[in-house]
Amino acid sequence: MSTLQTLRERGGVLVAIIIGLALLAFILGDFKIGKGAGGRSKKYFEIAEIAGKSITYQDFEKKINKLTEIYKLSGNGVIDESTSEKIREQSWQQLIRENILDNEYKELGLGVCNEELFDLIQGNNPHLFIRQMFTDPQTGRMNKPALINFLKNMDNDPTQKAYWLFMEDEILNDRFFIKYTNLIRKGLYPTHNQAVIEFNESNKKVDFNYFVERFNTISDSAVTVNLNDLEKYYNEHKDDYKQSPARSIEYVIFSVEPSEADIAESEKWINGIKSEFEQAEDVKEFVNLTADTRFEDINHTPDEFPEIIRGFVDTAELGEVYGPYFENETYKLAKIAEINYLPDSVHVRHILISAGQNRSFSEAESTADSLKTLIRNGTNFNMIAITFSDDQGSAQLGGDLGWFSEGQMVKPFNDTCFQGKTGDLTIVETQFGFHIIEILDQSSTVKKFKVGIVDRKLEPSSTTYQNIYAEASRFAGMNNTYEKFNETIVGEGYDKRTANDLNPTDKEIPGLETPRYLIRSVFESKENEIVLDFNEQAVFELGDQFVIAYLSDVKKEGYSKLEDVESDIRLNVMKEKKALKIIENIKARMSETETIEELGRDLGVNIETATEISFNSFSIPGAGIEPQVIATAVNSDQGILTGPFIGNNGVYVITVTNITNPEETDLTAILNRLKSTYNSRAGYEAFEALKENADIVDSRSKFY
Repeated sequence: MSTLQTLRERGGVLVAIIIGLALLAFILGDFKIGKGAGGRSKKYFEIAEIAGKSITYQDFEKKINKLTEIYKLSGNGVIDESTSEKIREQSWQQLIRENILDNEYKELGLGVCNEELFDLIQGNNPHLFIRQMFTDPQTGRMNKPALINFLKNMDNDPTQKAYWLFMEDEILNDRFFIKYTNLIRKGLYPTHNQAVIEFNESNKKVDFNYFVERFNTISDSAVTVNLNDLEKYYNEHKDDYKQSPARSIEYVIFSVEPSEADIAESEKWINGIKSEFEQAEDVKEFVNLTADTRFEDINHTPDEFPEIIRGFVDTAELGEVYGPYFENETYKLAKIAEINYLPDSVHVRHILISAGQNRSFSEAESTADSLKTLIRNGTNFNMIAITFSDDQGSAQLGGDLGWFSEGQMVKPFNDTCFQGKTGDLTIVETQFGFHIIEILDQSSTVKKFKVGIVDRKLEPSSTTYQNIYAEASRFAGMNNTYEKFNETIVGEGYDKRTANDLNPTDKEIPGLETPRYLIRSVFESKENEIVLDFNEQAVFELGDQFVIAYLSDVKKEGYSKLEDVESDIRLNVMKEKKALKIIENIKARMSETETIEELGRDLGVNIETATEISFNSFSIPGAGIEPQVIATAVNSDQGILTGPFIGNNGVYVITVTNITNPEETDLTAILNRLKSTYNSRAGYEAFEALKENADIVDSRSKFY
């Protein structure tokens, strides 16, 4: 099992990134929400549809469970919510890959033969995964005997075999994708004309004079916008108003806070325990058996304690008790457990000899004893640390850890350093192995204290929870319509909150703890009705809060309603109408002038100058981001009065005063750069096209 342990230690990080190491960078993206197909039961349990194939929740769960087991094998014994979410996302990416890419591989005739797989595992240039798993950290070289030994013995251990089969699968997937991407890359190349265009866009520069009549020179009252104008603009620009499904809710919170009875009960307990605490001889044991927080077995100077007990500690006698006092929503008692005179800080060096795959526990202990003897007999400590210490961070410094204060090291190491004397050479065992410690120096001794804290956090009792839940339930029952909900809020002064434009995959609502269950329920509710959970209950328990919510607005996937985007459209229509008035005025004056300077004087506007502007320029000095102006200027002839035309901030007129055309040059570097760009984007863009063509329907938000 020692080999598997090594795999776990090195594979723990790998598994978090291994799902398509060369693949996931290309396939992460947003997915459209749509309608499933099939019978009622099938539709309910459908979690995805990919390229016309229905994927059930049960199938997806099997994939999640399989990957979860791999995570556990890699040393992650406890799978928290964050890790579970990561596993679900990686399982989703696997699902996409299998249902899109695997079909592409088959149609193209791609394959990985046994000889190729053997070479990827045991050949002269093994796959990255294999190198990371079986590289000797001491030499930095591939440990091929360890790999061979593992392969020979893995059939004897189902755990090792399962882990290996997962790794082998990912190596194959990675190899397939590399072949697929290389095929695409070989078919992409830039042309000579593309290189010429790229060169000219970067190197052709123009200088020009311009003026701008800004939209705000026309007052809003000077233009009239009617419903026909709004509808016309909306229909012509409908794609600008696409929307994803979203929901808005209004809700009230019933916070669960300690009642007066809870406060009285906590005060009664802390006062009642004080006499027992005063009489307790073993402070550490009493704290560990009684308090919410375990005894901190560390010496501190008075100024290292919280301010509320600092004065007490500084003057107290051994065994004296202070309190009760209230700190951080917790009732506390403090008792002086020990008074010691110890260094404030120490300067130490050490050599770590750890047990592991290549050294047993007894061998580590024996090695540490032998090295300590060598040091006592005059062998240089620095040389032994550099040669033998497993603490690579300090080994190159001769094992020197510098100065540190109490509590910065694990307890056995800490106690040895602070309770010993300068010059001591000692061996101490910790969870990291055996340390040969030499105390180089110690600061002057100071008075330090160990303080036992008996604490009891002030929390709501079960009775309080029940009472507040009953209050929330009554509120939900009495306000079973949207109108009553709002009337009661106004009449009784409840604090109504809103959460707007929630997406199906959202996981956060500011101010609410873990609201994912509420969000899922929102998308199963009807507009202007109370939100019910999947058990038809209206009260959501989110941490220490009960929440009652109403669905106040529904946005379906498609296009926003005209009334929802009317203000934005009205603003754009007004700009267009103002622009037409400005253009009409400028054109009337242009017939009487020949230069931009004359036209500017006639209109009473300032003439601005822009120099060395290329097609790739981002902005214009004095005008800001104006791509239309830049494109017009670069493509205009010199000396011609051009305009008026509409930009982002107003109506422009320009005259190009100078054109600097680039001299002919070798385009090889540009061609190579373009080719490199195509190659780097090939896998991503090809997969994005495949995903779009697959019409992916992502219904995960119904279940997670």
